[in-house]
Amino acid sequence: MKLLRILLLGLVLSIYVPLATAVPLTVAVAANVKFAFDELQAEFKKSTGIEISAVVASSGKIAAQVKGGAPFDVFLSADMEFPEALHKDGLAASSPRVYAYGVLVLWTLGPLDLSKGMKVLTAPAVNKVAIANPKLAPYGEEAMRALDYYKLRAAVEPHLIYGESIAQVNQYIDTQSASIGFTAKSVVLAPQLQGRGKWIEVPRESYQPIAQGVVILKHGAESNAAAAQRFVEFLGSAKARSIFEKFGYLLP
Repeated sequence: MKLLRILLLGLVLSIYVPLATAVPLTVAVAANVKFAFDELQAEFKKSTGIEISAVVASSGKIAAQVKGGAPFDVFLSADMEFPEALHKDGLAASSPRVYAYGVLVLWTLGPLDLSKGMKVLTAPAVNKVAIANPKLAPYGEEAMRALDYYKLRAAVEPHLIYGESIAQVNQYIDTQSASIGFTAKSVVLAPQLQGRGKWIEVPRESYQPIAQGVVILKHGAESNAAAAQRFVEFLGSAKARSIFEKFGYLLP
């Protein structure tokens, strides 16, 4: 009888454990991280066996969705302000921490002379300049700061077209709906886009460091705490840091 009970217990556990680990971790991902996240997601599953379901959007849109009750477990933001606001409102389990610093670039598929630096934005051949909505996307906010730094806002603003996120900005540039645009270095270094067009870094003294924060959300802490914590810890691992570096991020 004792042996039978042990065998039955083993059978129950063999059924229960896969069911317990079958729930994927839902991670809301800022659009600039999309390409790097594909590799992070694969490496995390390889090392832990935990599946991730990713939702990609602008940081502002993700924050608004969280406030509206979206069941996200972890938030990888493009800044610190949105996750800090969620924590202040009781929608995150703890204060966010920086997982990487983003780098801003100008990218074009046209025949523009990028040796002119930021002044290329005023070239007669430039009809549209793509930028992420500064109210929703930190990269857009810092791009506007760079325009102010070089006193180019007045000249360039009439030509700006706004994307909801970096992903939409990339579409504008890739389809040449815009002559040039501000995007993340992680985008132009993505294997899918390497060799398409030309790009230059926006001088870093012209904008504030883009500190990108990760936070475990209230939903994650309540429904998937162990997996969420493992993922946040994974972001600080040597493997994850090497992936961030590969995509042009600066490390904390």
